[in-house]
Amino acid sequence: MKRNPGIRKRIFALVIVVLLCGQVCWESESILVRAAASQEASLDLYATSAVLMDGTSGRVLYNKDGDTPLPMASTTKIMTCILALESMTEDTEIVCTVSGTASAQPEVKLGMITDDSFYLSDLLYSLMLESHNDTAVCIAETIGGSVEKFAAMMNAKATEIGCTQTYYITPNGLDAEDENGEHHTTAHDLALVMRYCLTQSPKSEEFLAVTQTASYTFSNISGTRTYSCTNHNAFLNLMEGAISGKTGFTGKAGYCYVGALSRDGKLLIVALLACGWPNNKGYKWVDTKKLMNYGLTEFEARDITAAEVSTKTLTVTNGQQESVSTILKEPSPTEVLMRSGDQVEVRAEMLQTIEAPVEEGTQVGLVHYLVDGEEYAVTSILTEKGVKERTYLYCLRELVKEYMFRLSF
Repeated sequence: MKRNPGIRKRIFALVIVVLLCGQVCWESESILVRAAASQEASLDLYATSAVLMDGTSGRVLYNKDGDTPLPMASTTKIMTCILALESMTEDTEIVCTVSGTASAQPEVKLGMITDDSFYLSDLLYSLMLESHNDTAVCIAETIGGSVEKFAAMMNAKATEIGCTQTYYITPNGLDAEDENGEHHTTAHDLALVMRYCLTQSPKSEEFLAVTQTASYTFSNISGTRTYSCTNHNAFLNLMEGAISGKTGFTGKAGYCYVGALSRDGKLLIVALLACGWPNNKGYKWVDTKKLMNYGLTEFEARDITAAEVSTKTLTVTNGQQESVSTILKEPSPTEVLMRSGDQVEVRAEMLQTIEAPVEEGTQVGLVHYLVDGEEYAVTSILTEKGVKERTYLYCLRELVKEYMFRLSF
């Protein structure tokens, strides 16, 4: 049997085409992977872990290993500060008495003396401007009764805020470990805590007032000693619109920072962990400025609830009419920072049927507004009118009407 050379050529050509297609597909996939990787690394950050967050919506705008648990040093103190502020009332000054444990804390410290006493409102400036470790412990013992009980309060608040990978042991952020693990957070969780302090806590204004203060002088209650504090958050003078922040450093954590900027209708939060070690103290300011400028130039606020949504007619069972029209409850405007190519996803879920009686304005569904799979707003689908129940008396009246109509003809 003779072989047909034409068939062999066609088979050979087909094999080559298949191989080339496979090569093209493989190269396309690797190009996509490289593109994604280059976007992640495009800012060339020093920090091991970093997050840029939209402080208004909570959307993460940039993420470099932002869910990696790491020690956070004195950025811990923003949680200590907000818990202390939320424990204070306008008409009562809280007195803090210094314990031996507090006075024995390592540098950086205020230099408290055991059994001395201070007003809590004064100590907040020592805590946030100078980052004094003895002050943090004195506050924790005053508010919580002990460092351990205060740490439990910190962890409870972190859970309430939505932090899923944060564990507090100390109120000052010194490296620590117990039977439950190490003192740690993530860049994402740290940004969430700052967002809470700025936008969600009932003491947000007081938090800003403390962290924006350039310098503060106070005395112990007896008036025998006077202390002066200077704000070490250099970012407040580095960029227009900088409004708050907290630095941190330990040998294990490296340089850490969390800060916020408000400009052009945007609230941006940056959280950095492990951003260099000694001789690299300025890395955190370089990274912070890069991330803030990225947020300012690449993102614009958009009301995601402006997306058009159509509602359907709902079937009514046992009603005096078989269906009822539905309307969308006017959603509250919800602004999210988005790039030009970002899309709003709208997901509507609604009942298929409803049993009478139905009141006007009954909720029969929900509309969810999402960006990148994360939900940022939700509104209700309501019945436009009410529908009465089809009762025995109603049916009897309808039969009589039908009978009288037919008699008329």
